[in-house]
Amino acid sequence: MNIEIERLPQAIIMTPVVRRLDASVAATFREMLSREMANEQKALIIDFSRVDFIDSSCLGTLVSLLKMMNGKGEMLVCALKPGIRNMFTLTRMDRVFRICEDRHAACAALAR
Repeated sequence: MNIEIERLPQAIIMTPVVRRLDASVAATFREMLSREMANEQKALIIDFSRVDFIDSSCLGTLVSLLKMMNGKGEMLVCALKPGIRNMFTLTRMDRVFRICEDRHAACAALAR
């Protein structure tokens, strides 16, 4: 599994380069994001533009990462495809995470 990382002054943007975020990659996904978050105290934007599917194990990973941030920064998700957005809505995670249309909208949301 690969994650592209872009460091901006106000945030780190992480883009998983994988079509499916499921149980088979959940542990690796968590480890990679955790390691990156440990080095920075900025906002985190996770760009799902390359992801077609996410299951509950990766949703759980996102919740764990949000808890790890412990108020030290914001976590936003963006570029959710319809199926993934539906998963966030059905599980009410759309009330937990700030969801933005794309990475530009996420960066603009941080500026507010």
